[in-house]
Amino acid sequence: MFGGWIEWIGYAASVGIVISLLMTNMVKLRVINSIGCVLFVIYGVLVGAYPVVISNAAIVVINAYQLYKLSKEKN
Repeated sequence: MFGGWIEWIGYAASVGIVISLLMTNMVKLRVINSIGCVLFVIYGVLVGAYPVVISNAAIVVINAYQLYKLSKEKN
C-alpha cells in the first residue's frame, strides 16, 4: 500500500506543511513549515525531483529570514 522509507519522508513532509498551516503563532508556523520543507528537500534529492528541492530550499531561506525579522522586532 505505502512505499518504502523514502516515501515516508515525503508523507512526513506533507504532514509538517499541513500542521504548520494550522498554527496561529507566526513563529511556530515558520519553524514547523521549515521542518516540513527540509524534509521535502531531502525527499526531492532522494527521488531526483529538483524542482521540489529548489522551491522548498527557497521557502526555508524565506522562513529563516522572516524568523530573523520577527526576532529583531521583539528586541
